[in-house]
Amino acid sequence: MTAAQDLVAAVAPVREQLEASHEAREVALASSRDAIRAAANAIRAAHRGDDELVTSLVGEARRCLARAIDAAAVHPEVLHAGFVADAAKEVAEAELTRAAIAGDPLPGPDAIGVGEVAWLHGLAETVGELRRACLDRMRGGDLDAGERYLELMQEILAALVTIDVPDGLSRGLRRATDAARAITERTRGDLTTAVGQRELRRALEAHREALERGRG
Repeated sequence: MTAAQDLVAAVAPVREQLEASHEAREVALASSRDAIRAAANAIRAAHRGDDELVTSLVGEARRCLARAIDAAAVHPEVLHAGFVADAAKEVAEAELTRAAIAGDPLPGPDAIGVGEVAWLHGLAETVGELRRACLDRMRGGDLDAGERYLELMQEILAALVTIDVPDGLSRGLRRATDAARAITERTRGDLTTAVGQRELRRALEAHREALERGRG
């Protein structure tokens, strides 16, 4: 064999490996996008109270995520490129949001089938979804439900602030926790104002009734 032939032979397995990685990336990327889309639709359905659709979409999101992970399993450069982790976070958020809105116990990472860091990020994102649910209930006049959601937001935040590791390990969890804190504080202010207005209306109504009894 010539030197050129030797070089071509040496390059061949490298080319095959790169082609395999490329194929895995295409499958994992498409599946990750499908998982994110299904998870986002599941969250919207959860806010509408469409439990059957939520279950269907969450199942679809988990299947797509599993397909992405399987495709990238033997290609670390694909598995850790970022898009699979983003999909895992979105799936975790969908599962956690469904449970939070329904008042069920929040599932852990093993129950959802995602890694611990993806689960923590999903937990942080759930705070925003709980704010949305809280405001929806407040507009409907159900302040008690709003208070329950705020309490859960505070519990999530209390858990997140216990994580104190470098951002390189947590993929920027500190920023997500800071955002969750701001959302929680804003929601507390909104709910406090709404509760104060409710109590004022009750006091005015009681005063009006007392005046009417006095005239009688």
